[in-house]
Amino acid sequence: MRTLDASMIVPKVKALCMSANYYLGEDVLKALNEGLEKEESPAGKAVLEQLIENARIAREEKVAMCQDTGFAVFFIELGQDLHIEGDLYEAINEGVRQGYEEGLLRKSIVSHPLNRVNTKDNTPAVIHVEFVPGDKLKIIFAPKGGGSENMSTMAMLKPSDGKEGVVNFVVEAVKKAGPNPCPPIIVGVGIGGTFEKAPYLAKKALLRHLGERSSIPENAELEEEIESKVADLGIGPMGFGGRVTALAVQVESHPCHIASLPVAVNIQCHAARHKEVIL
Repeated sequence: MRTLDASMIVPKVKALCMSANYYLGEDVLKALNEGLEKEESPAGKAVLEQLIENARIAREEKVAMCQDTGFAVFFIELGQDLHIEGDLYEAINEGVRQGYEEGLLRKSIVSHPLNRVNTKDNTPAVIHVEFVPGDKLKIIFAPKGGGSENMSTMAMLKPSDGKEGVVNFVVEAVKKAGPNPCPPIIVGVGIGGTFEKAPYLAKKALLRHLGERSSIPENAELEEEIESKVADLGIGPMGFGGRVTALAVQVESHPCHIASLPVAVNIQCHAARHKEVIL
């Protein structure tokens, strides 16, 4: 059994908060550049050029690439042979406090959905923990902007709706979202499980390396079909028209009950930010 002091987690989380907001991933940059080559709309091309330039400025000047620095969302893989000495949750939240303060990142969290009083340090974070084999701690940080999060949705479809029902639901969700989530977007899709499992899968799908198809054939087919139909919507970069509405559609699935077909869509804006560290 390996022991890790919780105090060691704080500086790592602090660094993740800052780097995720400053440095857009190479896979996303590659997808934006590929989108620039494919886009036919002059306005769409101009938007993509600005997004690429914006990422460069953020990277070189170490400033947030978007004013919405997001919910602090964490996916934690906790090794079953690792003992954390101290409070894991508090260590993560302290790292968020420090990272958002020192990184000059906007604090966007209110203490209660109805009283709307800002906590002034972007905590508490949203933390998902999974137990895995081994003695390591993997921390994945994915700041999630409010605009794209607000466009997310889910439904309990009937099993008879099948593949067609899933495709139609996802495409309609993107159509309704229109320019609101700041396209080009990444569309995370979760299928199966239970009412609460599908949205978790949809959000986790956003973490996959862009351009990497699902290893499950049925999911890969869905990704390709939905991507084609989303391109045909003509929304384009920032809603100015064009075919590059989505940089990717990424599907995750889980076994489900014989009587149900849960489907969730979690949309990510063009600032597809996530960084990770292993302790």
